Amino acid sequence: MSYRVEDLGKNMVKLTIEADAAEFEEALQKAYLKNRGRISVQGFRKGKAPRAVIEKMYGAGIFYEDAANLIIPDAYEKAAQESGLEIVSRPEIDVEQIEKGKPFIFTAEVAVKPEVMLGQYKEIEVEAKPVEVTAEELDAELNKVREQNSRTISVDDRAVQDGDITTIDYEGSVDGVPFEGGKGENQTLVIGSHSFIDTFEQQLIGRQIGEETEVHVTFPEEYHAKELAGKPAVFKVTVKEIKVKELPELDDEFAQDVSEFDTLEEYKADLEKTIRERKEKDAERAKEDAVVAKIIENSQMEIPDAMIESQARQMTDEFAQRLQMQGMQMDQYFKYTGLDVEQLVETTKPQALKRIQTRLVLEAVVKAENIEVSEEEMEKEIGEMAKAYQMETDKLKELISEKEKEQMKMDLAVAKAVDFVAAAAKEV
Repeated sequence: MSYRVEDLGKNMVKLTIEADAAEFEEALQKAYLKNRGRISVQGFRKGKAPRAVIEKMYGAGIFYEDAANLIIPDAYEKAAQESGLEIVSRPEIDVEQIEKGKPFIFTAEVAVKPEVMLGQYKEIEVEAKPVEVTAEELDAELNKVREQNSRTISVDDRAVQDGDITTIDYEGSVDGVPFEGGKGENQTLVIGSHSFIDTFEQQLIGRQIGEETEVHVTFPEEYHAKELAGKPAVFKVTVKEIKVKELPELDDEFAQDVSEFDTLEEYKADLEKTIRERKEKDAERAKEDAVVAKIIENSQMEIPDAMIESQARQMTDEFAQRLQMQGMQMDQYFKYTGLDVEQLVETTKPQALKRIQTRLVLEAVVKAENIEVSEEEMEKEIGEMAKAYQMETDKLKELISEKEKEQMKMDLAVAKAVDFVAAAAKEV
């Protein structure tokens, strides 16, 4: 295998990779052995026809595609490593020559890591934002805890009111015809939650338990079920049960029930401290983001489109994994949003660009400040990973490759670079 590198400009290069005729012949033979059992040739038992006979009958190129797929991954990987290029995108492969008895030649266009002309990164001016905890924020946090410790009680001596938790039966129709998914029994509906379409919930206010009523609504124009989008519908609804939330009183007994404190004042003081600490962390992150954004603005770098594309697809894959962890598949997400993979990748590109720029300037700060990561820091990081994965530290060390260790070191160095530029910033 041999290769040559051509600079295409704008941080794009082309690798022209050549496997000699003998390598290509070997790949053809492997492709034949892999596929012969699926090819029928008259006069031969299935899987027993000689390669020459198959090629004569179906054409010399019958095994070309599989042979190419056998060569390309390893040949590209080897060329990429030997070239020493810092490749930051998926390769765009194009076959240049594929013919029996001749070398197999293909090209791989890739983006390489851009050089960064680092601008000012010390004493970046950021707006000082003092952290305060307002009475409204404290009340909101107290009410959240009250909600978490509330109980529901049934009400049967009045009609439905806003905020009630109702149990309903319903059946919907469009032009008098019931539609799929339009019927439900013993469904819980919180009045005012806006979880049902249009004014469905408001029309139940004032209805008594056991009373059947007609609810008239119109489906939104962008409704996911296209056959219902924009159409008026009628629901026959019966309220079967009304419940209300009963919140605990804000007193010392409440404080004792939900915390380690004896009095409400002590609990409120601790809650205020917790809110303040949370807001201080948020403010610190906002400061870091503002500083990094300013460093990006001060610096120069040329980000190739292929790098952004690759990052956007990686972020889309990460999003799909998060969805799956929450019990949703991507096809369901696409059905609800009306998007497809390519549209999602496109909408992700601005975030991808920001992620790339952030990483590049912080790596440049690591280099400029000679920021290093000690073995003790690496040991601590691996130990925390082992704890998260519920593994023995030594066992995890065995599984981490040298390349992965270098990546971990750079990740830790970048985190230290964030701390460095934030600490060096000037609040004005």
